[in-house]
Amino acid sequence: MQENLAPRRTYGRDSLEFARTLTFTDGLFAIAMTLLVVDLAVPTLNDAASVSELADKLNEDSAKFISFFISFAVIGRYWVAHHTYFSALARMDRGLIALNLVYLAFIAFLPFPTALLGEYFSNPLSIAIYAVNVAIVSSMEVVLFSHAQNHDLLERKLPRDVYRYGVLMSLSPVFFFLLSIPVAFISTTLAACMWFLGVPFAAIAERWKPKGADELLLG
Repeated sequence: MQENLAPRRTYGRDSLEFARTLTFTDGLFAIAMTLLVVDLAVPTLNDAASVSELADKLNEDSAKFISFFISFAVIGRYWVAHHTYFSALARMDRGLIALNLVYLAFIAFLPFPTALLGEYFSNPLSIAIYAVNVAIVSSMEVVLFSHAQNHDLLERKLPRDVYRYGVLMSLSPVFFFLLSIPVAFISTTLAACMWFLGVPFAAIAERWKPKGADELLLG
């Protein structure tokens, strides 16, 4: 006997649900990026006219400045990727909305490990916490991408080779950030440098890019 299953409810691009989800997402990204600057306090000087004292205080906070710009670039990169992802959607369902909330939870959490990194950059644990957070965000990108592909939510369903290429590129930050964790116990500076290995990897991965991948993945 066949069961009568109710059709899965979806929301098109012109629906209120789609617009609210997109607006909420953009707003959370904006708040997360703004909160990064909260940890950057103006230093207190004994002599307000002392150039050397101000320079010393700013130098003491150099790790905070570095962690701010790293995290701003990281969150900015994820916002651009998420914007591209939503542009490729024809519709969304409740499952995607729920997964998007999980994804956004780790975006919203990023200012905390950023502050931790700025305060304790030489501590391997602060590097590990930051790396795990970013790795989870990249993993959630893949989950969102796979959900849309497998539930017919994209404007154009991707060929398997293009889909695999997209998954590979989304997973590459996971590899580099997790690999930096054991390296942090040797050198936290070297571990942080490993986070940028995705740039040369992306250049190398151009050789494996399927035909038409840019048009299908970037719109």
